[in-house]
Amino acid sequence: MTVMIELPDEQAAALKAMAAAEGLSLAEWIRKLADQAPSATKPRRHISEVIRENMRRVPAEIMATMPKDGASEHDHYIYGLPKRNP
Repeated sequence: MTVMIELPDEQAAALKAMAAAEGLSLAEWIRKLADQAPSATKPRRHISEVIRENMRRVPAEIMATMPKDGASEHDHYIYGLPKRNP
């Protein structure tokens, strides 16, 4: 199947440059991206599963430096507000 997509010249040039940086033609680069896209047949996972999987990759020494009250005091750690329960 052939699909035609019209892009402004500057967008087309930017995409061609990205493809060229990987040593690919624009068509090859787009095919590569399409092949990497999640498949509709792949089962979807709950976000909590994805987070747990990613957190398992964090080294133990980094986890040891994380605040224990990060969830309950997130406003303090994100926005710098005073802690609710100091």
